Amino acid sequence: MSDKKKATKASETASAAKAAKTATEKTKNLDLALLQIEKQFGKGSIMKFGAGYREKVEPISTGALALDVATGIGGVPRGRVIEIFGPESSGKTTLTLSVVSNLQKSGGVAAFIDAEHAFDPSYAEKIGVKLDDLLISQPDSGEQALQICEMLVKSNAVDLIVIDSVAALVPKAEIDGEMGESKMGLQARLMSQAMRKLTGIMSRSKTCVIFINQLREKIGVMFGNPETTTGGKALKFYSSMRLDIRRIASLKKGENVVGNRVRVKVVKNKLAAPFKQAEFDLMFDEGISRSSSVIDMGIDHQILDKSGSWILYKEEKVGQGRDNARQYLKENPQLLDEIESLIREKLMANPDAVPVQIGEADSSSDE
Repeated sequence: MSDKKKATKASETASAAKAAKTATEKTKNLDLALLQIEKQFGKGSIMKFGAGYREKVEPISTGALALDVATGIGGVPRGRVIEIFGPESSGKTTLTLSVVSNLQKSGGVAAFIDAEHAFDPSYAEKIGVKLDDLLISQPDSGEQALQICEMLVKSNAVDLIVIDSVAALVPKAEIDGEMGESKMGLQARLMSQAMRKLTGIMSRSKTCVIFINQLREKIGVMFGNPETTTGGKALKFYSSMRLDIRRIASLKKGENVVGNRVRVKVVKNKLAAPFKQAEFDLMFDEGISRSSSVIDMGIDHQILDKSGSWILYKEEKVGQGRDNARQYLKENPQLLDEIESLIREKLMANPDAVPVQIGEADSSSDE
């Protein structure tokens, strides 16, 4: 019996030695393969996840505190594709120009590819865009617009590119063709090719590309939401974040409309929990009202208090009524920064405090 036990033990020892030898050979072969890959494709082309791959995504603030928190990372991510879509006059361009303004404040370089040929410099200046530092292009065709975008991304010198809009990226074949001539699927193929080429180089250059898109209606839809976006499905799949912006109310001062109240739903998010939403004011004379967003978020999350019509911060009066409090915070930027940083600390540490949209997750997507 003892001889049988010895034989079994010897067999187990031999098996363990063989397994260890096999594991050592595998490790050597893997190291050799990794060395060859790095030699052929460059350092960093492949690595173990724990050996430096874990990079925190850097955000660019949108200018709206509520939306920054709803994205889960503090804004729109660098090195990714973003799609902003919604009905006409809902604030799509205003939101993107606000992102441009915030990027420029931090010293970044932004480019605006105006495929619609409708860029308004005076309005952009009101929102805070530094026109002297903004790169602008008004291409003749969709191919030209996307080639310019590709060259800017490859330069590694541009932090943000805005393309306004996908619907205006008309293929050259359609421009050269006759009016009324059918050109089925040309734009979708153009966008699909562009996405395949751009995503890899964007990730390396840390350039954020924002596509502004329009809504269309599908014909013959009896049930469900008939809304869809232009340019095919490629942009939906390649986007790391999709923002659906809608106007929900008009803001009046007396009889005059001075702005809009908008709601943005994060209908897709690869970087944090999706389906969260944010509401904020878009003022015609300043773009996104930062102070209004801070007041709303501060009251909702007990950073600011209300006593009757007065708004209080640390038991000190900020203003009587929302409009007066907003004006006071605009005139006292240090106090505005202090309150905003407190709200960011509280909500970014507890993202579940941000409301999640219940219902149809992605109203304009067929994914």
